[in-house]
Amino acid sequence: MPAIVGVVNVNSVSSASILHIGDVYTIAPISTAKTFAGAGSFNTGDGLYIVNQQSSTNTQDSDANDQNIAANA
Repeated sequence: MPAIVGVVNVNSVSSASILHIGDVYTIAPISTAKTFAGAGSFNTGDGLYIVNQQSSTNTQDSDANDQNIAANA
């Protein structure tokens, strides 16, 4: 069934994003990322009180492949 789309305003689309307007069967982004962050790094909200006495982030990664995307191309 066709999609009926009204006004669309796109400010920006980054290199790892997908913008599709209309009918779609499958959307499969081809991008991966690994993020290391210490305690309390991704806390969001109003009036947060966070106490981290001592924090260390282990960034050692012994495996060669984490998220293989070669078959998605």
